[in-house]
Amino acid sequence: MNFRTILVHLDRSDRSPARAALAAQWARSHESHLVGLVPTGLYDGVIPIDAIATGMTDYIADAASHLRLRAEAISREFREDIHASGQLSYEVRLVDGTTVDAVVRHGRASDLVVLGQDDESDAKDTTVHGLVQQVLMEAGRPLLIVPCAGNFSAPAKNAVVTWDGSREAAIAIHAALPALRRASRVTLVSYRHPDEEDDEHRLLMPEMIQFLLRHGIQARAEREVTEIDIADALLSRISDLGADLLVMGGYGHSRFRERVLGGVTRQILAQMTVPVLMAH
Repeated sequence: MNFRTILVHLDRSDRSPARAALAAQWARSHESHLVGLVPTGLYDGVIPIDAIATGMTDYIADAASHLRLRAEAISREFREDIHASGQLSYEVRLVDGTTVDAVVRHGRASDLVVLGQDDESDAKDTTVHGLVQQVLMEAGRPLLIVPCAGNFSAPAKNAVVTWDGSREAAIAIHAALPALRRASRVTLVSYRHPDEEDDEHRLLMPEMIQFLLRHGIQARAEREVTEIDIADALLSRISDLGADLLVMGGYGHSRFRERVLGGVTRQILAQMTVPVLMAH
């Protein structure tokens, strides 16, 4: 298996060019076709009050035209950056509709969806917050989430993989196999609190190491007991190892018809320091 099609969400946020650049590097590394998805924001954007000249008689039409022109500018910048960085199979898709629906629908026709970490400080008028959570739970595809700060390159060389024996973790590891094959160091980590049972039969760490080895991935296993939050322990270990990729399952549940992320998933998405390949 490989990432034959990689989709990256493009918008007006300050980190969109960096996100697109990393997606392009992943696409070149994996010989993938890259799709730059540009939702126009027609149905979920707030038009700045000074974007449309006063006295316009058809505000809705002029607002739609403004959003279309802005989406075309984002697309043009994406194309220019791709051409400047080298040959790559790619396309740009401008789509109306809500951003969440667009990313979910087009993401399902992809192998990997590249999104940016939520950044409350980057409040552009068409920035959609909570996008990662909604796409994670609905698209049925792995996500590569790019932090809102830092410079990253591909392929990832030093990957940390979380393992707790769960369905979500198994799906994430399987989805990440193409990336893990290109890494020179892979560390499979498992954490538990002192009051939790050491369930060796559920984890099957030796079997997971052999599973990865059969896919051409040499990994080392770490099983740790920690008294701090699991997410904090994981982030600390990523720093200690100098990792440049985290692979983990994305956990959530439905509450009153609303998708809610689990505590570790939510904390990692809020405090991530390296790109996270996550699947639900």
